[in-house]
Amino acid sequence: MTGESESLRVYLHFREVFGSSERRVGVDARRREAKAAISSAPFGKDRDPAGLGAVLASVTRSYGWTSQLSKAELLGSWREIVGDETADRSEPVSLEEGLLVVSCSSTAWATELRRMRTDIVTRIAVRFPDAGVEAVRFDGPGVPSWKRGPRSIPGRGPRDTYG
Repeated sequence: MTGESESLRVYLHFREVFGSSERRVGVDARRREAKAAISSAPFGKDRDPAGLGAVLASVTRSYGWTSQLSKAELLGSWREIVGDETADRSEPVSLEEGLLVVSCSSTAWATELRRMRTDIVTRIAVRFPDAGVEAVRFDGPGVPSWKRGPRSIPGRGPRDTYG
């Protein structure tokens, strides 16, 4: 009889570990149970409506749009960052790979904005941390090129009269 009691103990141990045959269910039954556990009642758990801002923030985070949206918002709110007078004489042109390029109306304004660079970068970093601005370049107005155009000639051109 000791052999039967040993086999009975092994059977009961396996039953405890793996469950009884009454508890064993197929894959379809487990799926139905999992589906039934999710409540579809209108006032069930986790069914409260979310605010539009929370939904948009969740969507932008899930698709990885936060950086692009932050960059666009930065370019759109340049006036609030630098002030009205400065914004009238400068305009952000591009923001790529952490470099913000700003076009200025004159070389004097470009020089003045270069002096204010740390303050401007700090304001941008505080207000738009997801934009990823690491440096700002202030360009003056474009100067005419002597190299290209309808009146260009090969060689030194009009500058060869100096010698």
